[in-house]
Amino acid sequence: MKKKIDFLAWITTAVCLLPIILSIIVYDKLPMEVAIHFDSSGNPNGYAPRFVAAFGIPFLMAAINLFTHFSLNQDPKKENASVTMQRITKWIIPILSVILVPVTLFMAMGMEIPIQMIVPCIVGVVIIACGNYFPKSKQNYTIGIKLPWTLNSEVNWNKTHRFAGYVWIVGGVLLVLSSFFETYALPMTLIIITLLVVIPFVYSYLLFKKGI
Repeated sequence: MKKKIDFLAWITTAVCLLPIILSIIVYDKLPMEVAIHFDSSGNPNGYAPRFVAAFGIPFLMAAINLFTHFSLNQDPKKENASVTMQRITKWIIPILSVILVPVTLFMAMGMEIPIQMIVPCIVGVVIIACGNYFPKSKQNYTIGIKLPWTLNSEVNWNKTHRFAGYVWIVGGVLLVLSSFFETYALPMTLIIITLLVVIPFVYSYLLFKKGI
């Protein structure tokens, strides 16, 4: 049987690699060490050789993207996951690549870009989108809150994802708002994301203890 070609996987992989065009253009203008990690105030605290920053990161994003597509496509219950949710998941890495790689290169060349504001805003938008479609995803192995009790009980899965949907939408809005507070944006991002993980986990576990 002839396998169907996953054109979306190839398209998104190509998008992941698009920043390489910019890397070629500005390569000679980049310092030998490029900042690729920043603290909560937007100050660089992690560096990589310019070749790695310019070319290695896009290829790493492309590899992660292909792995994401493979995992989603091989899920025995992929038909249960929201189609829109699957598309969002498949486009997250390419979008991050075309935004964050250029930002990293421009900052390395001296341009002042509020990275501590950009990251929380991007993460917030993604979380809002995921929260909106959580209730529409049925049991599957790749997308959603995959806990032993949610995978074991369809009722637990549905209740947990309905509840988590509201929690994630509120959390996503808070993340977007936090991006306007430069000094506290990244610390608030870590706190909010932690709560977005912990709160649905606790809720789901309490349902499990009740026999749901």
